Amino acid sequence: MAAGGADKFSVLLPTYNERENLPLVVWLLARTFQESGNNFEIIIIDDGSPDGTQEIAEQLEKIYGSDKILLRPRARKLGLGTAYIHGMKHATGNFIVIMDADLSHHPKFIPEFIRKQKEGNFDIVSGTRYKGNGGVYGWDLKRKLISRGANFITQVLLRPGASDLTGSFRLYRKEVLQKLMEKCVSKGYVFQMEMIVRARQLGYTIGEVPISFVDRVYGESKLGGNEIVSFLKGLLTLFATT
Repeated sequence: MAAGGADKFSVLLPTYNERENLPLVVWLLARTFQESGNNFEIIIIDDGSPDGTQEIAEQLEKIYGSDKILLRPRARKLGLGTAYIHGMKHATGNFIVIMDADLSHHPKFIPEFIRKQKEGNFDIVSGTRYKGNGGVYGWDLKRKLISRGANFITQVLLRPGASDLTGSFRLYRKEVLQKLMEKCVSKGYVFQMEMIVRARQLGYTIGEVPISFVDRVYGESKLGGNEIVSFLKGLLTLFATT
């Protein structure tokens, strides 16, 4: 296990049609890590985007160097969970950062995640929209209600020990994420929630950092009606099996 300043952070960025957002999120990530003096790499897992995301990633690889930007594409959309598993195979860091590539998660919070992890020696640090000065910007009432409702129902049924379960901006110890991936069965929207529930089951420690979540500027949201149905099914499955 790397110690102190020898820590390395591998950012997993699953992408699908993020051509406009990818250059900016990579620039923000590189700047954030350089300013905070942390060693990093960014692994882009593109699921066969038809909009040219992959070509953009290839250019970024040339600009920043293939030690900092690793494009590890897949032929088609295969789901978020498998994207993380795929990305982790190529990660050389002892910590993994997972986040969205659509600029809804600002890299400026990552140094706070790292500080929090060191402070409490946490296995997982999760960004929370529902605590402290965290918040959501750019969502309509329906999206806010769905997210709040999902969190509330989950808190009541599963008592997971974290305030934001459906968020996907987190820092994991690499071996903890690997162990959780082996246990997780969910796909889609419910997957992030299962990760926290399984972490609690396995006795891992979770710290939280308030974050601002900003709705995507470019492109389409991936959350549709069928995602909500699968979330509720997944929630009931977790309730029955944990």
